Amino acid sequence: MATKQKRDVDPFAAVEALRAALDEAGIVLPSLRVDPASPALKLVELGRVRADVADRLAQALRREGRE
Repeated sequence: MATKQKRDVDPFAAVEALRAALDEAGIVLPSLRVDPASPALKLVELGRVRADVADRLAQALRREGRE
């Protein structure tokens, strides 16, 4: 299996792009944010969500994979 090259992505832009995509799917992750404790790592916190939200997210990802 080939190793994927990491892209240099701004974490703030990534959070906003993810927030917009989730909004289109009717999903809200209230804790979605850039992790302030690790700026060099550019980590994004998805946070904790209820089980029904996690299930809707999984369904949305499955639908997207089939399209």
